[in-house]
Amino acid sequence: LAFIKEEQEDLKHQQIKVEEKEVYCSQGEEQIELKQETDTCMVVPVDEQTDHTESEPNRNQVIFQEAAEAENQNQGRRKPFSSVICEKRLTFKSVFDARMRTHTGEKPFTCVNCGKSFRQKSNLTRTHTGEKPFTCVTCGKSFTQKHVLTRHMMIHTGEKPFSCVTCGKRFSGKSNLSQHMRIHTGEKLFSCVNCGKCFSHKHVLTRHMMIHTGEKLFSCVTCGKSFTKKHDLTHHVMIHTGEKPFLCVTCGKSFLQKRNLSRHMMIHTGEKPFSCVNCGKCFSQKHDLTRHMMIHTGEKPFSCVTCGKSFCQKHNLSIHMRTHTGEKPFSCGNCGNGFFYKLSLTQHMMTHRGDKP
Repeated sequence: LAFIKEEQEDLKHQQIKVEEKEVYCSQGEEQIELKQETDTCMVVPVDEQTDHTESEPNRNQVIFQEAAEAENQNQGRRKPFSSVICEKRLTFKSVFDARMRTHTGEKPFTCVNCGKSFRQKSNLTRTHTGEKPFTCVTCGKSFTQKHVLTRHMMIHTGEKPFSCVTCGKRFSGKSNLSQHMRIHTGEKLFSCVNCGKCFSHKHVLTRHMMIHTGEKLFSCVTCGKSFTKKHDLTHHVMIHTGEKPFLCVTCGKSFLQKRNLSRHMMIHTGEKPFSCVNCGKCFSQKHDLTRHMMIHTGEKPFSCVTCGKSFCQKHNLSIHMRTHTGEKPFSCGNCGNGFFYKLSLTQHMMTHRGDKP
């Protein structure tokens, strides 16, 4: 009985718990091999193994494969929640549930103040309270979410880890790279339900929708005129302030908008990049070429609703409409006579000066 008890004690000491990835270890001078038995391993001296015919490389391959399977099982225990859609493994169920909502689009957290819904509870709680617990140590700016602060810090560090494989341009955020890639692919995910026009970015579609709704969010505090785009309001305000920030270095003339300066510069350079394919005539502005092309096509898109007469240009239609309305916007300062056309007023003024028209 003492002999059997001693043999059981030896066997008990040879069973060890698997806690590391190693598949071989040594006990004194004797090499031993670990064979997994559920959560424990049996220590078996190599020279006592029954199968001596199996080659060393094949035996190692089997052992490494078993170790890899054991590691996968351990990872499954550490991260038991796996997404069937993206196959990502997660440790906590709450994180797993939040992850799955990115696939399903579910937004279970609804604001009682405005009715807006969110995927994460943290987004719901801080919107109206204004709480911003995450602060940048460099500039002091605060944020409601930690990942937004992390992305903001890249402004200071200059880090841009996401690179376009097509043109090499780099971005600080993955979403920015994804949006940029649509330039190369031509992908336009966002379509207007009214006219079917498609856009590569959601904010461009949102701005476009204002054409159909007539919504104009940006109003001038001076005259009350409203605009769909903020930069249009910014340019409009310069009319009241008299600001003209774009200066021609050649003649000193100033302009409200940069594109007007660029167009003006062609007067000095003589550049006429837009040429007619029919007659070869060149123009400095694209809209001048478009208008010129109607001479060749015979197109007259602007029609009078009263008499049906058509015109190539909108301003010609406006002038024509005066014949129906009787409007005479050009008045003589001497006798008060009114005229349909500015040229008619100029010719009339010669009669007061004694000039011959």
